[in-house]
Amino acid sequence: MSSTFGRLYRVTTFGESHGPAVGVLVDGMPPGLAVDADAIQRELDRRRPGQSALTTQRQEADRVEILSGVFEGVSLGTPIAMLVRNTDARAKDYDALKGVFRPGHADYVTFEKYGVRDHRGGGRSSGRETVGRVAAGALARGALAGIGVHVVGGTVQVGSVVAHERDWSRVEENPVRCPDADAAQLMAALIEKVRDEKDSVGGVVEVVARGVPVGWGDPTMDKLDAAIAAAMLSIPATKGVEIGGGFGMVALRGSQTNDVFDGERYATNHSGGISGGISNGNEVVVRVAVRPATSIGRPQIMARQGGGTETVAIEGRHDPCICPRVVPVAEAMLALALMDAWLHQRALRGGEK
Repeated sequence: MSSTFGRLYRVTTFGESHGPAVGVLVDGMPPGLAVDADAIQRELDRRRPGQSALTTQRQEADRVEILSGVFEGVSLGTPIAMLVRNTDARAKDYDALKGVFRPGHADYVTFEKYGVRDHRGGGRSSGRETVGRVAAGALARGALAGIGVHVVGGTVQVGSVVAHERDWSRVEENPVRCPDADAAQLMAALIEKVRDEKDSVGGVVEVVARGVPVGWGDPTMDKLDAAIAAAMLSIPATKGVEIGGGFGMVALRGSQTNDVFDGERYATNHSGGISGGISNGNEVVVRVAVRPATSIGRPQIMARQGGGTETVAIEGRHDPCICPRVVPVAEAMLALALMDAWLHQRALRGGEK
């Protein structure tokens, strides 16, 4: 099973949703960089369940334990292992699902591929796996900040409700993590409505990297936008990625979408900060389509493992909208892709950037 992302900054996650713990092994962190354990914990707190009435009510403290690779707050250049223990798993909530395949989930394909599966919350296919990504992403964000690269993000659409403002300073002021205060209220109301109906709703998460210098990425098979797209689509429940103008550009003409460069700056950013697979110095802008959560409280027809079907209501605690908790995960994955690209550029040209 592939659980590793990156080539020079290699991130391997481990653990199941209802196992003893989840975590990550980070290999390739340069030595001598400051590691802020509090910053890692802050990012995990943003991702953890039970934050508000709009998310799953599973209560996990998600306290990180740094087991190796760090001494006196500095990276050693050796593998960094981080562990988060599961303390509020309720495996019994999934007893009724042991012999059935849930619609929309990876139950069936996992069983067909491996011949065995962990039915408790989806095992490795659960969003719980992203704990390790966020911890590793926090490490990368700290390193990138040292050269002036910063990542922000937020929920910019829930169902048909679209955010029109991008005030990133407002994201943590509302439970939807929306950069538009007015849209945030409408989004929250919609999420509450589908929650009460025992259903779920999808949306769009946008992440932006500021300060990325010119030259990261490659012009052919290792394009920076390809690496970012792979990073985003590896997040559970993501079904589409746009960079810059994305799909909206297909209805326009080249005269409307070409970014004019005057030698110092771009007047527009339709390319989303990446030209020909290489960063161009503008903000890297990425949008991710997040499908409605597949675990809902309504009775659904499910296939039995031995054949036939039955109607089952999924018990347990689930998110009516995943977007608010996808935000820190998408930020982390963007940071991981950029960290890997930075290390490749350092190896190619030397220097810090």
